[in-house]
Amino acid sequence: MAETRTEQPVRTNTGPGRLLIAVYLIFAIAATSRATLQIVTRLDEAPLAYLLSALAAVVYIVAAVGLARAGHAGRRVALACCAVELVGVVGVGAFSLVRPDLFPDETVWSGFGSGYGYIPLLLPVLGLAWLYRTR
Repeated sequence: MAETRTEQPVRTNTGPGRLLIAVYLIFAIAATSRATLQIVTRLDEAPLAYLLSALAAVVYIVAAVGLARAGHAGRRVALACCAVELVGVVGVGAFSLVRPDLFPDETVWSGFGSGYGYIPLLLPVLGLAWLYRTR
């Protein structure tokens, strides 16, 4: 009788997933710190930009938690966050180029993340690819 072995999916918080979680956490800390300082000290200068940076911070935090939890619910949370993040980066990036007057200061996602070396544009793609690979 042949032994039947079912292959377990790779958990999202192992291997390269750990690096992905670390990058999300770094971006969560950076975006939260920057947005908090900007909102507290000069919200009237660029409210849209600063509030979008705060939104990006929340997305990074929740995505990192979802990837770290690694279960079915965590995977769904991470998938939703990566999708929102990708739409946000592309949408805000395009909008910031079309209407630069609304962005007198940069956000994490303006210019497609150019102020952060375009990592905000690459990060959700890597997150979605990792979620697909570990499904």
